[in-house]
Amino acid sequence: MPRTLRAVERELVYCDHCGEPCVNAPADAHARCRRMRELEPPRYCAQCRRRMVVQVTPSGWTARCVEHGVING
Repeated sequence: MPRTLRAVERELVYCDHCGEPCVNAPADAHARCRRMRELEPPRYCAQCRRRMVVQVTPSGWTARCVEHGVING
């Protein structure tokens, strides 16, 4: 079953926009990434840092990690 972006955000280890680590990063380290994520789907898996397959449609988007499955938005 696809997960939602909110469920994945609670599990963030890596930034889902740039792929860099979030753990022990300064509070403002990913401010630009958070702003970009308001407009774009995630590009990296927040759990394993793999690049995801992203499909954008007029009604939303899906992002698929080969290890962790599908996220809908």
